[in-house]
Amino acid sequence: MTQLTPLFPRQQVPALSVDTVGGGSWSLADAKPENFTLIVVYRGLHCPICGMYLKDLDRKLADFKERGVEVIALSSDDADRARQSREDWKLENLTLGYGLTLDKAREWGLYISSGRGKTSVGIEEPKLFVEPGLFLVRPNGELYFASIQTMPFARPDFAAILKALDFVLANNYPGRGEIVDHLAQAAE
Repeated sequence: MTQLTPLFPRQQVPALSVDTVGGGSWSLADAKPENFTLIVVYRGLHCPICGMYLKDLDRKLADFKERGVEVIALSSDDADRARQSREDWKLENLTLGYGLTLDKAREWGLYISSGRGKTSVGIEEPKLFVEPGLFLVRPNGELYFASIQTMPFARPDFAAILKALDFVLANNYPGRGEIVDHLAQAAE
């Protein structure tokens, strides 16, 4: 399995492409947002918190589009589980990708968990699955913001992200956390 490595703001993110519910595929290389691409990685059909989180995102899609942000949510689920997620969670507008490989998830710095049986909603966890992550990527493929988690709880709030985007866009605020080698930077 690919080694877990951090991504740094202002640097290129790895390539990313997935199939989407309803047919077709999505690729970061083909994304043409005005300002950012928002990539939301969710745990999968088995996660009731993911359902509530993505439903909130689905309701706010127009707000993101208004700010020039293209949005996709994706998981390591297969096509059937992703389709069921769309139906069960009543996601009306959100582009839902599936089939994120565990190796690709590692390239993006995401954590992987092992299944532990049925969840509180009675759905079996996959043998292995990806934990949540949220990424804002500039149109040129540079990482702007990332939130990577080991648990399904306490995810970034979409209303707060929208508010932050207003500030970022109004002030041309740069991506932060860009220092890769702090010792070399301190020596300069």
